[in-house]
Amino acid sequence: MPWSVIKRSVVVLLALVGVCYPVLVYFGLSAFSPRVLLTALVILVLVRALLFLLARKATPTLITLAIAVVLTAVGWVAEPLAIRLYPVAVSLTMALIFTLTLVRPPPMIERFARQRDPTLDAFGQRYTRTLTKVWIGFFLVNASIAGWTVAFGSLEQWTLYNGILSYLLIGLLFFGEWPIRRIIRRRAAARGDTP
Repeated sequence: MPWSVIKRSVVVLLALVGVCYPVLVYFGLSAFSPRVLLTALVILVLVRALLFLLARKATPTLITLAIAVVLTAVGWVAEPLAIRLYPVAVSLTMALIFTLTLVRPPPMIERFARQRDPTLDAFGQRYTRTLTKVWIGFFLVNASIAGWTVAFGSLEQWTLYNGILSYLLIGLLFFGEWPIRRIIRRRAAARGDTP
């Protein structure tokens, strides 16, 4: 089997585990100790860091390694806390990555937009910069709510928010943005702000 197929399979598996993580923890805690789950989580994070390293992506590699170190350090003190901190770490990491693209343009959403339309107009560039800021705000709010569920919520509340509600909110922002963009573009065109 070629290396690229193995690599893609590992990336897909890691993504699925990441999406299902809260539910896996919820049910996993009834069968395994927190230490076993934390060890598995740190191993998965390190595998992701290795994939970034092999792809020669230095910043994501360092950020992913930092997540592994934080989870290990917190886990040393309180394993159940570290297990539940993962969604917080992911949201904060996404906020950081999106913020870094504002400092080193193009902004993250513009990068996505240029994959579909390499000749993005001035309106599109302004809009994608603003939308990148919206996503940063979303990730920070999401990290705050996820952090609240870690500190004050029950395991059931943590699982409900991080395993279902946060994904629904991501979907709402992702799909809800499309009609808003069309309205804003139409109004900008009416004012003569777009070509």
